[in-house]
Amino acid sequence: MRVPIAIGVTSADLVLPAPDRHTPAAAVLPPPEELDLEGALAQTAGLLERHGHLVVLVPSWLRASAVRRLHTVRAILETDRIALVDVDLPPLGTALLVRQLRQLSVSDFSPGVLASAARLLAHYIYAGALLGSVAKLDRVPVGLKAHAKSWSPNAQFAVLANPAPHLVKLGSGSGGTHGGGATLPPGPEFATHLTFARGQLTTDWVATELAPAWRVQGVMESRLPADSPVWWATPKLVEFAAAIPDPSVLYQLVASVRREECRWCGFELIGDRCGFCAAPLLAPVPPPPPTASADRLRPRPRSRH
Repeated sequence: MRVPIAIGVTSADLVLPAPDRHTPAAAVLPPPEELDLEGALAQTAGLLERHGHLVVLVPSWLRASAVRRLHTVRAILETDRIALVDVDLPPLGTALLVRQLRQLSVSDFSPGVLASAARLLAHYIYAGALLGSVAKLDRVPVGLKAHAKSWSPNAQFAVLANPAPHLVKLGSGSGGTHGGGATLPPGPEFATHLTFARGQLTTDWVATELAPAWRVQGVMESRLPADSPVWWATPKLVEFAAAIPDPSVLYQLVASVRREECRWCGFELIGDRCGFCAAPLLAPVPPPPPTASADRLRPRPRSRH
């Protein structure tokens, strides 16, 4: 059986339960305050020895010291078998992307394709949150009216951060939050499962209203990632994310994209950027101009008189 490519994460709460017995666990790479450099080098070297390659998802909110540690370890080990893939998703959406890569890590995809697939799969994750306030939210555009309404009692907002930002103010009633006729954030037009995690908001809106409106095939509650209140700028939230759960569909999605070879490091890639060295895919060299055009530009011999 093929040894799965190692998928690395920077926090244990980004590792959701495996949906089946075939999905391997992720490798948690602790921050500098939890593991010294010698320990980080030993851990990473062991992962490379067992798995051959390591693909690490690096969230956009990760502290600078933790990012530096990842780059330092890769530089000291002098290896090109570690991919540090930047991810700009909310925490729960990032956890779902991690699980999708874990599912695909046992497939026959090469390390380069798996690493660059993270950017492709992120476009198919619908990540958002139900918020009690958007007064300090800066990850998603918030208009002046929404800022003003955010100070009113019991105000709640349905916010979508990915794949495109969208914000809707919801009404509130005696039984909890409800749509109140408001248009819900646009959902996926393909089969997904919905995962949600509660913060300090006590409401079933995600399961009772959003999930049916999005026609998801399943709903699962999870633990709220520790970084979610900071990402959404409020602890009064219920974070949610919908993603493709079927590994065969994920495989077909990635396999349908044309593969290229990175001209810098030689790894396979899909999309416009290498997952290992982050080099962009160079545009093809334009063909030479037609011969007729060249003939017109060529100097003509002078006539003799």
